[in-house]
Amino acid sequence: MKKAAQLILVFCLVFCTNSIVAQTVRKSDKEILEKPYKPEEDAQAKIDALFVQAKKQHKNIIIQAGGNWCVWCLRFNDYIKKTPEIKKVVDNNFLYYHLNFSSENKNEKVFKKYAPDGAQLGYPFFIVLDASGKVLKLQESGSMESGKGYDKEKVLAFFKQWKAK
Repeated sequence: MKKAAQLILVFCLVFCTNSIVAQTVRKSDKEILEKPYKPEEDAQAKIDALFVQAKKQHKNIIIQAGGNWCVWCLRFNDYIKKTPEIKKVVDNNFLYYHLNFSSENKNEKVFKKYAPDGAQLGYPFFIVLDASGKVLKLQESGSMESGKGYDKEKVLAFFKQWKAK
């Protein structure tokens, strides 16, 4: 009986310690990455302004849907900024916007308008729009993942496929 109690105690300590370490890693990962989502923004007004700019610059718009609570959303943002070849393709061909989804602001009207079934894709997901506001593509991000990051060739292929013609 004493051994069983000790075994249960050891199991609980190991389980709790692993949970605390995992939460710390996730928390610290989020803290070191830029938080590009702005719950206080009027998302539709920002997107409308992007349409005007996209028409002038002959670019498409990429909307990255997610939130600052989503480590994969933060990793993707960080990955683009720190991968020169991808950053160049994005900067030269797209206007980029981070559409917030969080408890502070779910942007329900915007999601309903551009991606009514987007949440089924998981976060982050991407909405590709042309300059007139037509949805060209909804893209999940899981297929572009590699380990705890993203696969450069897959990310590049996605962006190159949706450049404005």
